[in-house]
Amino acid sequence: MAQISATKIGNDVEAVAELTSAFSAIRQEIGKVIIGQENIIEQLLVSLLSRGHCLLIGVPGLAKTLLIKTLSDVLDLKFNRIQFTPDLMPSDISGTEIIEENVSTGAKAFKFVKGPIFANIVLADEINRTPPKTQAALLEAMQEHKVTAAGQTYTLEEPFFVLATQNPIEQEGTYPLPEAQLDRFMFNLWLDYPRFDEEMLIVKSTTSPYAPELRHILGANDIVRFQDLIRRVPVADSVIQYAVKLVARTRPKDAQAPQFIKDWLTWGAGPRASQYLILGAKTRAVLAGRFNPDVDDVRAVAIPVLRHRIIPNFNAEADGVTPIAIVEKLLANEQ
Repeated sequence: MAQISATKIGNDVEAVAELTSAFSAIRQEIGKVIIGQENIIEQLLVSLLSRGHCLLIGVPGLAKTLLIKTLSDVLDLKFNRIQFTPDLMPSDISGTEIIEENVSTGAKAFKFVKGPIFANIVLADEINRTPPKTQAALLEAMQEHKVTAAGQTYTLEEPFFVLATQNPIEQEGTYPLPEAQLDRFMFNLWLDYPRFDEEMLIVKSTTSPYAPELRHILGANDIVRFQDLIRRVPVADSVIQYAVKLVARTRPKDAQAPQFIKDWLTWGAGPRASQYLILGAKTRAVLAGRFNPDVDDVRAVAIPVLRHRIIPNFNAEADGVTPIAIVEKLLANEQ
């Protein structure tokens, strides 16, 4: 038995080296199309390999759709984009039944036509522009990786990764995601404006005949294999304890919560935050070529994991304190 375990560990170490090499190649290929945004690209991959989903917030024109389409091309995954609008129905996402007639016999029967949710990577564009009923249809698929229609359950193909976008500057006529639904997203990522030199390169490349050819670095089976690898990565109890303690300190009623948490937050993060901190730390370590995550890996993913899971109160809003500032202060004031 010990020999089998040693062989298994050896195979996992080799797989870590393989994924680290693939990660470098993926960044290089995406860099042919997307200028900058290295941190966002890494965090998207961390979420994908952790079997999580992402909520991406950024003003229009920052190439959110192009980024996700390029990622799907490099990973050779099926990609669908859903433009969320106020009149979008749940069946427009999951699919619908139609009556199909058999030409030879004339018999009629219902046939399920799959919706755009049946893809490996789904871009839910401007998710806050559709009513809660339609949002719930997407979030159910995110959680269960299944779709139910007319009493029949259909399993979504793996890997299944949802990236939802929101526009932070147009709030009229929108339906903000409730906190319970926000909690379904592993990361909340904010896409910022490019630097001046990056924008120079963007303008040059997009106003010329330049058309890069992208290589497929990984495939669907590879992604699933690496997702399983992430789950097998060992984590020291001290690292898990750090993650759980960090999340507990975001809860105003917790005995270990610092005073500024009690002053600024209504609610803190739940257990799902602790889980995603550890999964994110595992994946980040593996992408860096390490088989054992440490506390620094947990700290590195703390902001995208926690900022949409803590609820500031009126005092925080009056003081101009953001969720990011609260998380940063929490990391800086460790007990």
